[in-house]
Amino acid sequence: MTAGNHPTDILPASHVAELINGLVKALRAFHMYLPNNPIYQRATENLRIAFLPIWGAMDELVLTVAETDFVWEEQVVYHQPNKSDSLAWGLYKDGMRSLAIKQGAELEELSRFLETINRARYLPADAGDDLLTLLWEQEFQLIQYHFTEFFGEGGGALPEQTGKYPSGQEDALAASQRQAAVGEEAPPRPKGVVDLEEFDSTLYFLDESEINYVATEVEAEYRRDVRSSALNVLFDLLEQQGEPAVRGEIIDVLEQLFPNFLNARDFRTAALVLREAKLIGGRAPGLLPEHGARLDAFVAKLSQPAIVSQLVQSLDEVAGLANEPEVAEVLRELRPTALEPVLTWIPNLTSAPLSAMLESVVDRLASAHTSEVLRILRTPSSEALGAAIALCGRLGLHQAVPGLSETMAHADPAVRLATVQSLAQLGTPGALALIDKAIDDADRGVRVAAVRVAGARGYKGALKRVEGIVFGRAVKEMDLTEKMAFFEAYGSIAGAAGLKSLSGILLPRGLLRLKESAETRACAAIALSKIGTSEAREALRRAAEDKDLVVRNAVSRALRENAT
Repeated sequence: MTAGNHPTDILPASHVAELINGLVKALRAFHMYLPNNPIYQRATENLRIAFLPIWGAMDELVLTVAETDFVWEEQVVYHQPNKSDSLAWGLYKDGMRSLAIKQGAELEELSRFLETINRARYLPADAGDDLLTLLWEQEFQLIQYHFTEFFGEGGGALPEQTGKYPSGQEDALAASQRQAAVGEEAPPRPKGVVDLEEFDSTLYFLDESEINYVATEVEAEYRRDVRSSALNVLFDLLEQQGEPAVRGEIIDVLEQLFPNFLNARDFRTAALVLREAKLIGGRAPGLLPEHGARLDAFVAKLSQPAIVSQLVQSLDEVAGLANEPEVAEVLRELRPTALEPVLTWIPNLTSAPLSAMLESVVDRLASAHTSEVLRILRTPSSEALGAAIALCGRLGLHQAVPGLSETMAHADPAVRLATVQSLAQLGTPGALALIDKAIDDADRGVRVAAVRVAGARGYKGALKRVEGIVFGRAVKEMDLTEKMAFFEAYGSIAGAAGLKSLSGILLPRGLLRLKESAETRACAAIALSKIGTSEAREALRRAAEDKDLVVRNAVSRALRENAT
């Protein structure tokens, strides 16, 4: 606007009046239609067009709000004496005295402003809000307003309400008139478009059988597994659509969805993805190698240790979930990398069905992938080490003996003891050779377990080591249990060749020969019972009346065992 020019010199008041009429029409449209309705959208667009000449002359439009009028630059640009239809009265009675609209408000804020006015017009009488508080909530930046203070220090009272919003029959009549007025402004209806209001709904009532049919179909639709149906569509497209870009996009979608299925414990859908990915990877015509690798990666990701741990924990936390067949189907797809976390979790599970299911998974993976078992055995820090050692013996994994030779050198005696027990179950020459070495272990429990295995197996390879201990100084430092284990093993391994040495301990001859302790002689008696020959029994009978009670009891036990 040129300096010194009055606004009315460059902008006719008729343009402002036309704009106000557009505001009134938009207010009606916003009240009756949703934002996606063409009439609502047309009203919004008309408002923006009506503002163009305004902004061509000024940056801000300031209106004075009178009782039934809007006044701009001392000129009445809107007059509606019927207060029930007057936009000016609706604002005036709530206390608004001036309204300023800045350039740009028509793009977004003006729509919210008109919607707020509609909300205020239809507030109940006992509502806690009014137009002013509703406008405050919107925090307009380009629309400013001034309200009179009815209860300020200067006193004052509410303006007399000489009009009211329609209600009852008047409300219905006014609404009908407004709808007709808005309808006149709407674009003409295209030919062939049907208006439901032109039909009499009573002509189209359904009979009872039809209603029951519709209800049944609706219920079936709600029960239908929409997720599986949608996935089947994706898999059909993936298999039949040969365009690499399309296949890549579908696989992208599946890769995003699959972890969500696992997190939501939707194992039925997860099993569907795994099953279909495997089938399509093997039969889809023209499938690129990289796409095949990505389909195969679903199972690979499922078998990652971190994901397996979360999966097992999730299954254990929900009672009864492990009994679902889809869970078993998912777990059957696990690959060797899942072996270690599963072995770690099994001892800590609270669900017996889940434990049994995972044990079958472990057996399958370990039997088919002994290399993974060996990897665990050669990882001293693995939490699954003890379980892997026990697994070797239970499944008879003879290929795991080289790995067990490394666990025999583990710093933890419990690991070495578990290794001895597993080697005993294997019983191969290589396993027994490792047991022979364990007879010299620094831990008493490991030594006792190893020598008992050697004795039970009658392993001749351990004879030299056992004999050296039985007739050496080390035996004197042993407690009775360990000493007994070594003597029994010696008798079992040496057989008749050990008769003379054992008889010499049990029945010392000569005054100058040192007599062994009662414990050692008792151990020799038990060892003779393991030889089991007539000569051994004769030696035991000769010691039956020994003066030492411990020896007599051991001889008595040996004779009973030998008799059976």
